[in-house]
Amino acid sequence: MNNQESISKRERVALTSEEVIQFYPELTRSKGVLANWRLKKVGPRYYKIGSKVVYRIKDIEEFLFRNPVLTRDCID
Repeated sequence: MNNQESISKRERVALTSEEVIQFYPELTRSKGVLANWRLKKVGPRYYKIGSKVVYRIKDIEEFLFRNPVLTRDCID
């Protein structure tokens, strides 16, 4: 991700499926995967605004970091 993309992502609150793929390739590289997740009611939270589907950046990042791998050093 170049600096310009990073700046534009920070200025946005919600992203389209295409933007999710562009800014978060570690999540998925396919609009079809996002559509399939929506159909199965899994994946990051999304919102329908009219006929448009958008994802809040906060929801995408929460989904990505929901299941950390715990190491011995971080377990009390």
